[in-house]
Amino acid sequence: MNLRLTEEEHLIKNTVREFAERQLAPKASYWDEMEEFPWENIAGLSDLGLMGLTIGDECDGSGGTYRQLAIVVEELARCCAATSLIYLAHLSLGTSTLYRFGNSEQRQRLVPHLASGKKIAAWALTEPEAGSDATNLLTSANKGNGGYKINGTKVFVTNGDVADTLVIFATQEHTTRSKGILSLVVEKGTPGMDIVKQKGKMGMRGSSTAEIVFQDCHVPETNLIGEEGNGFKIAMQILDTSRISIAAQSVGMAQAALESALRYSRERHAFGRPIADLAAIQGSIADMATKIEAARLLTTQAATLVDMGLKHGQESSMAKLFSSEIAMECANRALQIHGGYGYFKPNSVERLFRDARVAQIYEGTSEIQRLVIARHILATM
Repeated sequence: MNLRLTEEEHLIKNTVREFAERQLAPKASYWDEMEEFPWENIAGLSDLGLMGLTIGDECDGSGGTYRQLAIVVEELARCCAATSLIYLAHLSLGTSTLYRFGNSEQRQRLVPHLASGKKIAAWALTEPEAGSDATNLLTSANKGNGGYKINGTKVFVTNGDVADTLVIFATQEHTTRSKGILSLVVEKGTPGMDIVKQKGKMGMRGSSTAEIVFQDCHVPETNLIGEEGNGFKIAMQILDTSRISIAAQSVGMAQAALESALRYSRERHAFGRPIADLAAIQGSIADMATKIEAARLLTTQAATLVDMGLKHGQESSMAKLFSSEIAMECANRALQIHGGYGYFKPNSVERLFRDARVAQIYEGTSEIQRLVIARHILATM
């Protein structure tokens, strides 16, 4: 397995880095402060053809590999983590579910608009009583009148209040746990769907998060993704690949923290010299750089396995676990190196510290990742 970047991957990395430094970085603090959705950033990603990365050209996507997707997400997160979250929720979760598991009619009707960036996707699994235990869904989907009547509540839905196309998971029979779950498409404006923006987040404030309440919300049978009872399997397969995007996002945040610490340590003087000359600072920088490279390699390995069509569940969870924890560690170390200045806005490490924390929570907490990894190992040894 070759983990070195190809010439094409280097080109993509450089192109996205230039875009992110030019367009995302200058206003990242603004989107965070205003808690406002960065539509201009999404327009820029659409212009680059990135909103349909990994989606085939038969659905107006730009093709590409999961390795390329990981590169893109890392570079976006390095400059604006909130934009990277909007992007991966749209692509790795919502659009990918429809592209991979939707039927031909759904793919042709829905995916082209998403892959082009004309419309935004969201993905709703989590509920007030069903976070880590995704088999405990209470949102119901009762069949009848040529479709499904949905009742229940979804929370922490990234892109939820701006999405045109929502992929949701609901149960036909709660007592059957995972076996009763199905996946449905609910399009913007469907009667019976009430969307409430959730404000007051610690970090990732430029990305929108919503609570979605369904009250006798009727969708036609043609909106069923896959087959009845296969919803849980679909969700877990999507999470297995999307966790690679979260790992890449975490690497990008960690890289940003390291670069900020390097700049400050060269500028800041103490005891008559730059603090970069101090052994304690050098040790911290060395640890950060080493762990970031390890996280990047784990992420690239998992993405490569996906591109090769090989099993990757364990590797994806390892990459997500390690990278998310390294992102938090690097943000903490960078803040420490900045001292009191790092604790205040508009210093970028203050925002990074807040943004990095959630990577250990969404798409499977660190505790859940350890459980997944352990189960894979115990099953094979």
